[in-house]
Amino acid sequence: MDKIPEKVFVISGKRKSGKDYVASLMCDRIGKHLCSSVQLSGPLKKQYAEDHNLNFKKLMDSSEYKEKFRIDMIKWGEDKRTEDHGFFCRLATSKADLKKIWIITDARRKTDVDYFKENYNDRTLTVRVCAKESIRKSRGFTFTLGVDDAESECGLDEGIHWDYLIHNNGDQDLLDKDIDHLVTIVQEKLCDVT
Repeated sequence: MDKIPEKVFVISGKRKSGKDYVASLMCDRIGKHLCSSVQLSGPLKKQYAEDHNLNFKKLMDSSEYKEKFRIDMIKWGEDKRTEDHGFFCRLATSKADLKKIWIITDARRKTDVDYFKENYNDRTLTVRVCAKESIRKSRGFTFTLGVDDAESECGLDEGIHWDYLIHNNGDQDLLDKDIDHLVTIVQEKLCDVT
């Protein structure tokens, strides 16, 4: 663990809640020269693509291609996590070009949150992106048995104290207010360091 961040935001939320969108807005406002957006699913999908001779780029987008393999990929990832719960977190942060602020865009399990809390406790804030199901449906969400009732989607629904809730229901003013609050925390932290 040679890379130590000033602040880690661990973001979680249901499918189509807007986790990547929120992370992108945060990076833009914090400053891309200070901020790294890290996907935990990236290393998982890359290894899965290599092991199964699939198109990695298509697994990373929001296409139907990814949906065809989602259930098997979830099982494969669970098997890897059973062997070592921090495997994908370590892999994601060891391969990324990391800056002072890390935004983990897609925590899905308690073990993901635990990893960052255990390794960067005083620097880690948990953030839950919330969106009504009707909003998620308008963004293309359709309930899929074996996906939306699996740990990868439900593992953080209960038993986690979220430091911050981001409301992403189409009200841009409210979303901006929520994100601006997190950006203020970063600015205060960076002022303390300098």
